[in-house]
Amino acid sequence: MLRTYVRLTTLTAALFTRLVRPPQQRDERGSVTIENVLWAVAVIAIVAIVVAAIRAYVTSQSGNIR
Repeated sequence: MLRTYVRLTTLTAALFTRLVRPPQQRDERGSVTIENVLWAVAVIAIVAIVVAAIRAYVTSQSGNIR
């Protein structure tokens, strides 16, 4: 009877650990790559905005040339 009780207690503790608690170690493979891609997209977007602003300014100022 004691052996069964110990097994049930151990099983309950193992299930509690796996189901209720969040995992202690997360698999973060690829997170650096995703972060680098997001930064690259942000930089490309900023450069595109700056180029569009400069192009609009130059186009508007070229109309003033006689």
